[in-house]
Amino acid sequence: MNVHNPTAERDYIPIADHGLIGNLRTAALVSLDGSIESYCVPNFDSPSIFARILDKNKGGHFSITPTVPFSTKQNYLPSSNVLQTKFLNEKGVVSVTDYLPRQANGEATRPMLFWLIRRVEVIRGSVPLRVECAPAFNYARDVHTTSVVPDDSVLSPNQDKVIFESENLSLDLRYVAESTLDCVPGPEVKLYGMDLGEKGHLGPGACCDLTLQEGQRVTFVLRIPPEHSIAPELKPNQERADHLGIPLDRLLAGASKLRPKDDPILSKELLEHLFVSTNTYWNSWIRKSTYQGSWKEAVHRSALALKLLIFEPTGAVVASPTFSLPEYIGGTRNWDYRASWIRDSSFTLYALIRLGFTQEANAYMDFIFERLKNKNPDGSLQIMYTIHGGKDLEEIELSHLDGHKGSKPVRIGNGAADHVQLDIYGELMDCIYLGQKFGRPLSYDTWVLVRELVDFVVANYQEPDLSIWSVRLRPMHRESERLIHYRREVRGKKRHFTYSKIMLWVAIDRGLRLADKRSLPCPHRHEWTRARDDIYEQIMKQAWNPDLRVFGQSYEETDVLDSSVLIMPLVFFMTPSDPRFVNTLKHILKTPERGGLTSNNLVYRYDVTKSDDGVGGEEGTFCLCTLWCVEALTRAGEYDRALLQRAVSMFEDFLLYLNHVGLCTEEISEAGDGLGNAVQGFTHVTLISAAYNLSRTMAHVK
Repeated sequence: MNVHNPTAERDYIPIADHGLIGNLRTAALVSLDGSIESYCVPNFDSPSIFARILDKNKGGHFSITPTVPFSTKQNYLPSSNVLQTKFLNEKGVVSVTDYLPRQANGEATRPMLFWLIRRVEVIRGSVPLRVECAPAFNYARDVHTTSVVPDDSVLSPNQDKVIFESENLSLDLRYVAESTLDCVPGPEVKLYGMDLGEKGHLGPGACCDLTLQEGQRVTFVLRIPPEHSIAPELKPNQERADHLGIPLDRLLAGASKLRPKDDPILSKELLEHLFVSTNTYWNSWIRKSTYQGSWKEAVHRSALALKLLIFEPTGAVVASPTFSLPEYIGGTRNWDYRASWIRDSSFTLYALIRLGFTQEANAYMDFIFERLKNKNPDGSLQIMYTIHGGKDLEEIELSHLDGHKGSKPVRIGNGAADHVQLDIYGELMDCIYLGQKFGRPLSYDTWVLVRELVDFVVANYQEPDLSIWSVRLRPMHRESERLIHYRREVRGKKRHFTYSKIMLWVAIDRGLRLADKRSLPCPHRHEWTRARDDIYEQIMKQAWNPDLRVFGQSYEETDVLDSSVLIMPLVFFMTPSDPRFVNTLKHILKTPERGGLTSNNLVYRYDVTKSDDGVGGEEGTFCLCTLWCVEALTRAGEYDRALLQRAVSMFEDFLLYLNHVGLCTEEISEAGDGLGNAVQGFTHVTLISAAYNLSRTMAHVK
């Protein structure tokens, strides 16, 4: 249990000490001490209004925290993405419930309200609280004004709200104060301005001090206010009620019927409905899971986390809802993952399909088939797209932000969008193939697009690329006020990477399988088959190191280990009992000091001191690679019980590194701390896959 002593100077909260909430448009990180640390509105890739996790002073935050020493607990409501944070001390317990509203099934006629809702209530005793809402618009780059004005959108008369206005975005902060016990009066709430200029903020925040007792509740609502408003002569108030000779509550109720549906009167009844509706939505969704294996709680939490990464309007899947969190504290590997990687998205849909969620698979397939209609002039795809389907992801450095615990630079956008990473065609074709088993069948026109993709692979499989891990560009510093742009000069050099070749084999193999199983026309079948077999032979001859008896990272550097080759049996490239693969697996399981990649049952991507990826700096063990190793051990364990036992041990150990609410970061440090962007979809994907296959194998192996 964490113990906090509130002070005026709050330091950074560890990356893993956060929960995630979302509404399939955007998401927010909520820290253990009750602060919204990361929040971009209205969409995942919109500029942030809260980014305290990247700059503790001026990044922007919305905090609700006791002013007395407290310990804290945080949990999701059962089978839900509604997050609850509890503050406890001897004199009282307070609960903060955070969520972004969703409609329950059957409420499609109601407009979705894009609000951030924070419900504060005392469970026992009395607790003094400090509430601070300090937005920092456009990644803390835009000036804004703050005003406290009368609120005409609530039933309570004489109540104020706060309006924050910047050049391109406005927000308002409202609240509903109520009593949940008949013998307890409603709490008093007074919002006032707060000057944070000394900390670097470009506009005032708002705050209030609350001393709540058992039975008192205050719910805060932050939103982008609708542009429309009720005419002044129709706005309900006591003076108008007296003039008309009717009670104020009746006048307020009548006014609520005149308001647009996306701007309803804010009342305790509405908030209770939104809470129940949102919780019901998540409960109903996860109940559709078909998973019945072991580690069900971890699998379902991963599924709920992955659902939060889907951008519902287009079906795109973000790799992570956060940006520029460091892979190593104080390091430079800080990237923006709020885009839709073909690789990550394909694996995400693979995992959801495995659990029975075919609707998401169909939506993503629609998204990617639209991209196939707009391929690059040479017939290729980008490795990633914006969540709206765009190709422009200009990478920019925000030099005015300090970075998490001083980890600079802070980056937005992603300059790797046009990198040549040929493995994406394998992941995509594998996803399309699996989708055909459980989703909507391919039309002929779509098959032609898919066929063209395989033709592109056959024409280019001999080319080198930049691999699954190559992600960045060399910075070119230019004179400017705040921005440093990146020119397109790749630091890592192209090679014939083993992982890429394996996935090119997968792309052709799945194309051939699709054609056979659906009896689809395949005019270049012989060329496809010849290319697939050639890739296989190449890998066996050119990626194999006969001295070390391992598959190397690339044809050029077979002496460098890379855990991405663990994918071989997972995509049915090679039987897991093949001596070549087993030897490679056992070599990876050695410690780095003995030439391997495994430390404390956690796996590194590769040895950064031996492989020049053009980025530099250190990193932690990679969660994705650890879970790939679990699954590789599982498949090899069907033939060697000792390896199956090692798979169970490694998976159980990995689960210990999930955070307090069951979420995964991208990497884990040597000290066991979460690193990289959170929540990382790729990690949850491989957790589901590893659990699924390990559970199934344990049931079959006697």
